[in-house]
Amino acid sequence: MSESSRNLPPEALEAWAAALRSELHLPDELPIALILDLARDVAAGVARPAAPLSAFAAGLAAGRAGGSPEDVRTAVNAVTRRAADWTA
Repeated sequence: MSESSRNLPPEALEAWAAALRSELHLPDELPIALILDLARDVAAGVARPAAPLSAFAAGLAAGRAGGSPEDVRTAVNAVTRRAADWTA
């Protein structure tokens, strides 16, 4: 994979998101930009390796809360707030 293909805009990830939705039997919408923003904020506020862990944790929390788009936003917002306040 080339370096340029690793730095795609959120809309270019739609094919990957569609494959994930199919493979994992997910709803028709994955909030790509929201998750990328979460990863950016956690990487900047905590540490780069914390970004995928945080995205997973937010998804797990959202799923346990019911999995609605609002549940996703609530979980992402909680993680983003925590990252903004993080001091290690």
